[in-house]
Amino acid sequence: MPALQPNEMTEPVLEPDLPICDPHHHLWADRVGWPRYLLDEFAEDIRKAGHRVEETVFVEAHAFYAPNRPKGFEFVAETEAMAGVAAMAESGAWGPTRVCAGIVARAELQMGAAVSEVFEAHERAGAGRLRGIRASGAWHPGDAIRNSHTSPPPGLYGLADFREGFARLKDFGLSFEAWQYHTQIRDVIDLARAFPDTQIMLNHAGGPLGIGPYKGRHAEVFPVWAADIREIGRLPNVYVKLGGLGMAINGFEFHKRPSPPTSEELAATWRPYLETCIEAFGQERAVFESNFPVDRISCSYGVLWNAYKRIAAGCSPQEKAALFRDNALRFYRL
Repeated sequence: MPALQPNEMTEPVLEPDLPICDPHHHLWADRVGWPRYLLDEFAEDIRKAGHRVEETVFVEAHAFYAPNRPKGFEFVAETEAMAGVAAMAESGAWGPTRVCAGIVARAELQMGAAVSEVFEAHERAGAGRLRGIRASGAWHPGDAIRNSHTSPPPGLYGLADFREGFARLKDFGLSFEAWQYHTQIRDVIDLARAFPDTQIMLNHAGGPLGIGPYKGRHAEVFPVWAADIREIGRLPNVYVKLGGLGMAINGFEFHKRPSPPTSEELAATWRPYLETCIEAFGQERAVFESNFPVDRISCSYGVLWNAYKRIAAGCSPQEKAALFRDNALRFYRL
């Protein structure tokens, strides 16, 4: 895991009046290997960036678990903590942004039908802010690519007990966040086809890998990734998050440079991926995301949103409104 470095390059804010909902960020104080990133740090990043971030959605971050609780319920403590953060943010003391307006929690869907009790506990803990569940399936054979923070088994999304739990999402009106590598996009395709009435958000542009056996092979990986993105984009119950490409696993290595990249450089590198996603899903089912603080290893919050605005420069005002805020508000019912 690379060190999380505050990347302090600043640029003039592009389109400062464009409203933004950041639909994917994390907060933690106790995650091993990472420095603290809580409301103070996130609010300061938003303030310094200068973009008009009006709401955010917290996504489970392997933090604030309560190990003394029964198995499966230890994750509810994270939801409790984030509901508290949301209440603090609503005071306005940390700025105008409604941080954690929506919460995506972790649940072990392999519990099958019994996971319903966990959903109920999350709903109570979320104080009206629970919107979805993420169960990461990011897995790769060998040691060159780290498996997800949840240590999933191979083929998680196809397991019978997982799907039994997944089937309960619809009963609670919850969406699902799919996080896997590009080699597993077809697993999400199968899942979405099996549950056409459950909305699924494909995280981080489908997770194109650029490390381990894929290091230096972006030109080979891209068409394979793009073909699966186009196929999954045809499924009307699947949305995609445009971002997460500042992670080390993507192999662009901005975090190894002696000086941080500009938004022009980020846009040039990320444009083929994000434009492919927008073309595949349409402007109605794609949302720009920060994935902070994870993507903070590559760039500052302000530069990141400038890069996205450069990529979307050719869009109409209505399309920009959808990609930067309206689609996220609709998907997360904010």
